[in-house]
Amino acid sequence: MNIFTLTAVEFKKMKRSKILLILIAATAILWFPNILNADLNFDMSDIVISPENSFFIQGFMGMAWFIYPAVMVVATVILVQTERTNHGILKMLALPVGTPILCLAKFIVLAVTAAAFILFMTAGYYIAAAAAGALNDYSFILTPGYVLPFAGKLYLASLPMLSVFWLIAVCISSPVFSVGAGLISIVPSVLINNTKAWFIYPIGYPFYLVMAEYGEVAENIGKSRIEPVPWIPAAVGITLICLLISCLYFGRAERR
Repeated sequence: MNIFTLTAVEFKKMKRSKILLILIAATAILWFPNILNADLNFDMSDIVISPENSFFIQGFMGMAWFIYPAVMVVATVILVQTERTNHGILKMLALPVGTPILCLAKFIVLAVTAAAFILFMTAGYYIAAAAAGALNDYSFILTPGYVLPFAGKLYLASLPMLSVFWLIAVCISSPVFSVGAGLISIVPSVLINNTKAWFIYPIGYPFYLVMAEYGEVAENIGKSRIEPVPWIPAAVGITLICLLISCLYFGRAERR
């Protein structure tokens, strides 16, 4: 079996999980309050930002800071626990396939799940913007030429974060402690993002990207500069290290 076949098998397993419902519920939880409070985006004279840009940024800010990381923590643990339930991991380890390939196949499923959530959030934005516009007689909709590239950058920036969550889930066998460790790791992201060393903490990358965009579309908000160096080398290095350790540790507890 190659990695493509294993990945296809993993997708079939995920059909029995609740991840899709979790993604839909999280999207609704985020955008519904934004629809109800859309009128607040007209009172931004002190920040100097258009209502449509404010609506977009406020929604994606809430997503990037907590909703997205939290959902990915839960999805990661579900993905790992799918094998640990009823000792299914022992059957996988008995296959004539190296454990690193098994580990990478599952991480690919996690990455695709994250991409699906970004798509749901983007679609949710357009639905919410249309609904808010109908309620307030104002168009909150931004062009796809702006929204889609930003969503793509947000996804790419989140891959190092996913590798960290995957490492935590692989190394901590207890689902309760794994979820707890993942959620706790979200808390320091805002503080670390306000330092010059923000690039060493990948969990804060999505939120930092949104804040940087906030500074671009609002006049009275401090700009957060994103320098490709050292950010990209640090992001790539952290991702590779986390995946390497995950591949080495995957299934070790069950083989004892």
